[in-house]
Amino acid sequence: MTALSCLRPVWLLVLAVVAGVVTGCQRQPAATSEVAPATSTAATATATATATASAPAAPASPSLPSPSASAVQAASDWTWDLPDYLPPPRVPADNPMTQAKVALGRYLFYDTRLSGNGTQACTTCHLQKLAFTDGRAHGLGSTGQLHPRSPMALGNVGWNATYTWANPALITLERQMTNPIFGETPVEMGVNDRNVKQILQRLADDPAYAPRFAAAFPQDPAGRPTWDHIVKAVSSFERALITTNSKYDQVRQGRARYTASEARGYALFKSADCIKCHQEPNFGGQFLSVATVKPDVSFHNKGLYNLDGQGAYPAESPGVIEITGKASDMGMYRAPTLRNIELTAPYMHDGSVATLGEVIDLYAAGGRGAGKDSPLKSPLLRPRHFSAQDRADLIAFLKTLTDHQFIRDPRYSAPFPAAPKKS
Repeated sequence: MTALSCLRPVWLLVLAVVAGVVTGCQRQPAATSEVAPATSTAATATATATATASAPAAPASPSLPSPSASAVQAASDWTWDLPDYLPPPRVPADNPMTQAKVALGRYLFYDTRLSGNGTQACTTCHLQKLAFTDGRAHGLGSTGQLHPRSPMALGNVGWNATYTWANPALITLERQMTNPIFGETPVEMGVNDRNVKQILQRLADDPAYAPRFAAAFPQDPAGRPTWDHIVKAVSSFERALITTNSKYDQVRQGRARYTASEARGYALFKSADCIKCHQEPNFGGQFLSVATVKPDVSFHNKGLYNLDGQGAYPAESPGVIEITGKASDMGMYRAPTLRNIELTAPYMHDGSVATLGEVIDLYAAGGRGAGKDSPLKSPLLRPRHFSAQDRADLIAFLKTLTDHQFIRDPRYSAPFPAAPKKS
């Protein structure tokens, strides 16, 4: 009997995703298409694997979990504590937010036993003190493999319409999470057929986990760890990582006032079109909430590269074209949130820009090097004259997006007094 034959059906389906789907963090084969709302992790896996096999065109806009599913509210004991300008995010109908799931997900997020070799947890690449990034240009997997892209921030991640830097098919946190766990190119958490049962047993052997799983998933009173429940719990914790106490928020709520420089920077941020890609209130693209009527799923070419005069990006990370196969998607990436941007250097998908000042200089120049002449560059990216004062004002405003409470909030911190020992 092989290891796989012993596994639960959900793992088989998740494995199908791994075989057929590549990560937003990792390289991916042909196009995928998501046309139906996810009703479960297993259903998601099936749909995605099927879509990959037939390689249809990528979606113009993803289908999304229903915001009106009564079952979500009926099963949830979660209350969103949000300012009035930030509607709640959409939550998959098969994974309603609960206090118990968020609590379990926090443990799992910080538990290195969740990786194949027991050395890496989600937090390894997502450190709270750095707004859940890791300060690296390229993520580093549990086996030492470098990732072609930089880990993304997780603050307010529940409001994204798609996930990772450049994958229009990943439309929920639950769907995204299979990538770092099971991905092989490159290896991140390193879970595979050889160790998948062992990892679940590590968690089952810890007597503290059974009551947490049972509380989070009462349909299994024994509290047995499963990959379906792990994915749902960690996704719930990530969805609860809310950052809404920056100076920007305090000003918007009438609790603070901008300095003159910050106010000029805010005005310039809007007049120079920065806000067209980094929209309020989350200062990113692809904002999605229960109030969203038409989701924004746009991606942008920032003119970073133009290797062949036709707009080519480096082969290890060419953008959305990896998913869609469309030449026009070369160099296309999602605009990430600017909340806590002061803490999340280096910048761009490949960490190739070190400071906020360099970012502003790049945009003011209309791109970088030959990338300025890329035929695929966004028309929003054109040369602009910024004085030294303009530059200082923009940076002053961007720093008002830092939420110092968020990076110290004990609700998001490591729950373990020390790193758990490997079993």
